[in-house]
Amino acid sequence: MKLLVPVQSVLWGMLLIPLGAGCGPSMREVELRQQVEAIGKSYQPAGATLKRLVVHDFNRPGIQSNLGGNAGTWNLDPTDSKSGCTHLLDAQTKRGTEGNSLHLAYRLDPNKSSQNGFWMSLNGLDARDYDHLELWIKGDPKQGFARSLKIEVKQPKPGSPGETLKGSYVIQGITDEWQRFRIPLNMMTGIETWKDLDVLVIGFHSRREKVTQGAVFIDDIAFVKTGEPGPSIRDPVPIQKKRTWEQAHGGEVAAQPFVIQRLAGWPTNLLADKSSFPKDDGEFLLRVARDTWTGIDSLCDREHRLPLDQVRFGTNSVYPAESRAGDYANVTDIGIYLLSVTAACDLKLITRDEALERLRRTLDSIEGMESYEGFLYNYYDTTTKERTSNFISFVDNAWLTAGLIVVRQAFPEVSPRCTKLIDRGNYSFFYDDVDQVMNHGFWVHMNCRAEYVYGLLYTESRAGSLIAIGKGDVPEEHWFQLLRTFPSDAAWQSLTPRERNVKTVHGHETIGGWYEWNGLKYVPSWGGSLFEALMPTVIIDEKQYGPENVGTNDVIHAVIQRRYALETLKYPVWGMSPCSMTATDSYSEYGVKVLGVRGYKAGVITPHATALALYVTPAEAIANLRNLIEKYDIYGQYGFYDAVDPVSGEVAHKYLVLDQGMIFLALANYLGDQCVQKHFAADPIAQKSLPLLKDEKFLSN
Repeated sequence: MKLLVPVQSVLWGMLLIPLGAGCGPSMREVELRQQVEAIGKSYQPAGATLKRLVVHDFNRPGIQSNLGGNAGTWNLDPTDSKSGCTHLLDAQTKRGTEGNSLHLAYRLDPNKSSQNGFWMSLNGLDARDYDHLELWIKGDPKQGFARSLKIEVKQPKPGSPGETLKGSYVIQGITDEWQRFRIPLNMMTGIETWKDLDVLVIGFHSRREKVTQGAVFIDDIAFVKTGEPGPSIRDPVPIQKKRTWEQAHGGEVAAQPFVIQRLAGWPTNLLADKSSFPKDDGEFLLRVARDTWTGIDSLCDREHRLPLDQVRFGTNSVYPAESRAGDYANVTDIGIYLLSVTAACDLKLITRDEALERLRRTLDSIEGMESYEGFLYNYYDTTTKERTSNFISFVDNAWLTAGLIVVRQAFPEVSPRCTKLIDRGNYSFFYDDVDQVMNHGFWVHMNCRAEYVYGLLYTESRAGSLIAIGKGDVPEEHWFQLLRTFPSDAAWQSLTPRERNVKTVHGHETIGGWYEWNGLKYVPSWGGSLFEALMPTVIIDEKQYGPENVGTNDVIHAVIQRRYALETLKYPVWGMSPCSMTATDSYSEYGVKVLGVRGYKAGVITPHATALALYVTPAEAIANLRNLIEKYDIYGQYGFYDAVDPVSGEVAHKYLVLDQGMIFLALANYLGDQCVQKHFAADPIAQKSLPLLKDEKFLSN
């Protein structure tokens, strides 16, 4: 039986980004999964059950589940005659004395990445009152069997028709005896609220094990409540030092002025004089660069030289009592700060000695912060340097590595320290060698990978993939496994891809294709934002190294961003990317829908998007930066604020170090003869990976 179309669309969700797909482990992760199962057992006394809902016991004459839902087998590529799965109800080999078990016989194409298995509808099941999924499994000794398989539960994503969320888990240790496997739902991290469940999928994969033909018996699939759900991704991290520090200053709110006192600087006024900007474009950009750098450098903890993630000012005032300093740093923030110090020295905004003094103190902090497998956690308190996250992020650590690469090329004085930090983490830690893509990250306290992977090429994570390949941590085939486009039957896409054919580049097969809008052809990002499209260009000269793929794509994305905003939406300015919301204190994703596979909403303009476009459309970008200043109260003492509603004119008076860093680095490359890009390109890591960009043609098969 072929896979039903709705389920096939769900399966393509395994490669979605920004989150992607991932609890399928690599071969090296078997030990980790065994530890995870041990965690589950430690929270689950054998046989203890408070409540059970059997969703399929296979005791009915047909294949329908106990919930009345359909079921059947699936094959990801129905045209592959070497891959397939069949099912039957077996009354002889069953668990217990009555009914049947499900016998699944599978064969996988050993020469390619192939997948198949079994699915069953859950009919919108509400499983919020349960904490484990359990099922019984036995390998078929007559046909042979792999000792692992993957379980997935799918759920429609609220507000996103056709898109799904999923939780998955790879079961290890199947034998030729019946075993009960009980999976904590908390370990299936892609689903937050266990209601409206759509489908349960059992999957076999040719890359998971060498046994590519065999059979297993399945019985009594159930959701159970034990009262012991186990650890969760929502578990907080205690930061006792910070809480003690705050209490010594009167509590969290009362301590805010003392956080601000720890900063290297603070602005004295909210808005700059609009008449003070130079008429000459070069001088204008240098003024913006100087102001932006001053803000990046000032809004750092003076002692630790860690940048504050964000600072929000009060209504029409920078008065500290009305402001809020986000005294925490993300790993990307730290990498951006390292890049910015280097660029500030290149632009002669600070001396070499001043740059080295800052860099050494930041490196001191990095070396003293808690890490795992050589990588930093995702967030740290800037006052105490305590980690505030249980998560290790691939893409964020990659931006820290990028900063260290550039610093070691620009400053030989600190090169050994940078090299030691670069070398201590091996990016194979994040690599899913089943799907051959990079996982989103790892939950340390759960010993569990994140649910999703970065499966699409044209996003900001591509810089991290090149770094991982350049270090020799993952194979170069990873680059060609990244999707250029999704299949046409993924009906939730914003546009239908054209010419999606197989091509060979560097000896690797990859699938091409492109979107087309108003006569312009391009490979899409996920959300259609300039952050995804152009952030990698702050370190990589993609026009030089990938002129017929990412380089051309960069130009087209900037052109469509401008045309869509000015001509389609009739905005007076352009540049959409994830940024602060103007009406609330929140953050959201914005983009041009047709530029993305899924496509973010429009509505807010952020200056960092325009600054990034200096690399590809400089005249238009400069004009737009000037328009932003002229039309809105968006420019302060430390440069552009984070966002503006182009219709109401409402401004988010916030500085985010990531967004300010992208502005400054884009300006530094433009004014400083691509200085940051050249530092990166000079490094052996880049010299190994950048040639991968040379030969591929995005718009030709």
